[in-house]
Amino acid sequence: MDIYSLHRGTAPLLVSVPHDGTAVPDDIAARLTDGARRVPDTDWHVARLYRVARELGASMLVPRHSRYVIDLNRAEDDVSLYPGQNTTGLCPVRRFTGEPVYRAGAEPTPDEVARRVDAYWRPYHRALRAELDRLRAAHGRVVLWEGHSIRGELPFLFEGRLPDLNLGTAGGTSCTPALQARLREVLARQRDYDHVVDGRFRGGYITRHYGDPANGVEAVQLEISQRTYMDEDSFEFLPGRAAGVQAVIRDLLETALG
Repeated sequence: MDIYSLHRGTAPLLVSVPHDGTAVPDDIAARLTDGARRVPDTDWHVARLYRVARELGASMLVPRHSRYVIDLNRAEDDVSLYPGQNTTGLCPVRRFTGEPVYRAGAEPTPDEVARRVDAYWRPYHRALRAELDRLRAAHGRVVLWEGHSIRGELPFLFEGRLPDLNLGTAGGTSCTPALQARLREVLARQRDYDHVVDGRFRGGYITRHYGDPANGVEAVQLEISQRTYMDEDSFEFLPGRAAGVQAVIRDLLETALG
């Protein structure tokens, strides 16, 4: 089964985009609501936004399947990333709007969730770990960059308007203070997008689990508001609009490599 694509680079940087996939197997798609079949909660076009990463020599890991099949950025035991706040799970049954993903009575059973973990989650994480180990062995250190995007206003998940750029470092624990400070400087000197560091999105499971700066693995998550590069209703990528945020991404990645 084609679970992911992995481009192996030469620089000490791995870009993971775990919510870029859109494929849903037929047996699962038949059970989704009409609205969910559009997979609206996809991190649309994020791999395209990060094409610059390959130009910088980075590795890139891109899944094929939708987060509605399984959320690769959740722990396999489905422990909440944001206790006490609305969120979605390992095999989501609610959309980001709070509406159901599945038709009534068609939600996945615990046994089905376990099968999806084996079929989709573990292969992606084995590939991620192996590529981090390869790059760290070659360079002595590696940066894991988690690329994400989300609709800029989702009342079910957060109040008000999400900033354009949301950098997450698990409260400064998933990377060194020096790297966090350099990335803050990049965001502070650009004037086109508002931003926050370790706000509502502090970093998901991958950032928190793999970030180990004491042992040469620094992890950072960037959550981008989709209004900065696409039409949020039609899901259309808008190259002219995207060019600005792609320039900031390049600056951030070059800084991470520095």
